[in-house]
Amino acid sequence: MTTHFITAEIDLQETPAELLKVIETELNKQGDPLRWAITSVDIDEQKATVEAVVTTPKS
Repeated sequence: MTTHFITAEIDLQETPAELLKVIETELNKQGDPLRWAITSVDIDEQKATVEAVVTTPKS
């Protein structure tokens, strides 16, 4: 297994539950999330920056 640090920009959603689903879906595209955090929010652009550590199988 290999770990990776990733950053993703996510569009803000109407509800926190929807935002959680969008974040989890985006992170799962990159690997298996170990931990993640919303590190900044741009209200004007309606974007959240998420930083995460994910694992992927070794090639």
